[in-house]
Amino acid sequence: MKKSLTKTRVRYSETDQMGVVYHGNYAQFFELGRTEWLRSLGVTYKDMEINGIMLPVISLTCNFIKSALYDDVLTIETVLKKKPMVKIEFDYKVTNQNNELICTGSSVLAFMNMKTSKPTRCPNYLLESLDF
Repeated sequence: MKKSLTKTRVRYSETDQMGVVYHGNYAQFFELGRTEWLRSLGVTYKDMEINGIMLPVISLTCNFIKSALYDDVLTIETVLKKKPMVKIEFDYKVTNQNNELICTGSSVLAFMNMKTSKPTRCPNYLLESLDF
């Protein structure tokens, strides 16, 4: 399935007093990977919202393997799990500059019609960009 790699450097504000990335920041790393994955297809959240679609997260998991530290350069690997229908599912793998596995995770987002607040099917323009 479609995969993207996104790099980010750990900022001081993302760490605790010991210089270790605070666990809540991994959801933001996953979001960064997701938004860049979409951007690589020529689609942005802004585009989707202009077209009346929002993508709320309905499930998120994170499995911590090793601590990420201040100033580490992280690579977020974002992989589409399967063809999106009403939901879109991603797997993540975060590694540091030494290619050490930091964490793995997954998320599920739902395509929602912004006017009705009801689930809707994946937009055709996104499916077409995925060659399904």
